[in-house]
Amino acid sequence: MMGLMVSDETRTETRTGTRTGAGTGTSKSTPLGEPAAHGAQEPGNGPGAPGTRAWTTWTTRLLLLGIVLAALNLRPAITSLGALLEEVRDGLGMSGSVAGLLTSVPPLCFAVFGVTAPRLARRFGPGAVVCAGMAAITAGLLIRPYAGGTAGFLAATALALMGIAVSNVLMPVIVKRFFPDRVGPMTGLYSMALAFGTSIAAAATVPVTNALGGHWQPGLAVWAALAAAAVLPWIPFVRPRKAPSIASPAHDASGGADEAGAEPATARADRPTEQSAEQPPLRITRSRTAWALAVFFGLQATAAYITMGWMAQIFRDAGVSAGTAGLLLAVIMMMGVPLAFVIPRVATRLPHQGPIVLVLGVCGLAGYAGLYFAPAGGAWAWALLLGVSNCAFPLALTMVGMRARTGAGVAQLSAFAQSTGYLISIPGPLLVGVLYQHSGGWGLPIALMSALMVPQIVVGFLAGRDRTVEEEAAR
Repeated sequence: MMGLMVSDETRTETRTGTRTGAGTGTSKSTPLGEPAAHGAQEPGNGPGAPGTRAWTTWTTRLLLLGIVLAALNLRPAITSLGALLEEVRDGLGMSGSVAGLLTSVPPLCFAVFGVTAPRLARRFGPGAVVCAGMAAITAGLLIRPYAGGTAGFLAATALALMGIAVSNVLMPVIVKRFFPDRVGPMTGLYSMALAFGTSIAAAATVPVTNALGGHWQPGLAVWAALAAAAVLPWIPFVRPRKAPSIASPAHDASGGADEAGAEPATARADRPTEQSAEQPPLRITRSRTAWALAVFFGLQATAAYITMGWMAQIFRDAGVSAGTAGLLLAVIMMMGVPLAFVIPRVATRLPHQGPIVLVLGVCGLAGYAGLYFAPAGGAWAWALLLGVSNCAFPLALTMVGMRARTGAGVAQLSAFAQSTGYLISIPGPLLVGVLYQHSGGWGLPIALMSALMVPQIVVGFLAGRDRTVEEEAAR
């Protein structure tokens, strides 16, 4: 699949002198190189030798591999814990309320640390930030099972989630910047990888734990190996910064003209960003679409983290075995593998994404209704329906890329929508744990999940309208 997204030729053109044209005569590189979709790239951006146009097919494939491996690691820290939540609760002596707090830690960390991602990318470069994020995930997953006590477990989990948070925010930015004419397919690719990693962790954690002796500690720690593998492809992109960040790219005064005087496509693609750099900063909070997208993101995240944290337990309490409950959770997540690739491609072809929001919402309501009335009898059907509903996440990411014109706008919108959205989602998993403990059943929690689906559909319709946050903020 990766081979289809890059050109068949390796573009390596030797530079023989300084840039000519109406400019300073100097050249600047952008982090990670230029967008692969345009072919011609700024010099010195890839891992090749200085003085060459080093953004090659190999470099593009390495970036694609890094994106896929990073996406694979954005959820196993959560779903592996959901599959073994009962064992972790018993091992650490957690109450239902404390377990609910544990399931609320992911959105809290995403909200707190995700907002720092654009600033970190400006200072260190997005490649360095994502690489550090993967290293933090590795360390957190390796430490948390053996940290000793609930406090240590929570602290190590927060470390892993910190790495996930910054990578969450930067993925849409990287796609918009380096694949500007392939936002739909590339969003689908990493969303598909994200869903695959989520489902594999949910399905395999219990069998792996049993194979490792039945202790939950190694069953959780084993996922650090996958995160460690994701560090490697990003290492070549960690280097001294020579240009403004991905969040606010700029080129030299010549406008990116090459020796022949022709303007590269990359310079033309970045022209709106150059212009926006001369304008006042985008006031994202003035955009109604930004707020609608943030609330939509928050409500779908609420459903997702309730699902990842509690769904296996719901099935287990209904009489389903632990292994089957893990498989049902994996089915919910696995539905995102094909649909996460299809939905963004369909969404980018529609002027209004509201109809997709409606379909996903109706599937969610049907799944919750079945879970309420016959949780064990129709478990596989409810898992399929809820899996379709959970694909609101790749849709939200796609709309982030579509609701802003420039790379800087996407960076701001991504940080705002995800940070605000994750703040909105924090109470959901915690409230489910409290309701479960005090009611002694899952009736009230499932009713809460169903009720939240209605406003999700409404704000999703609003966020799906064909407009940009720059236009709304300017008004």
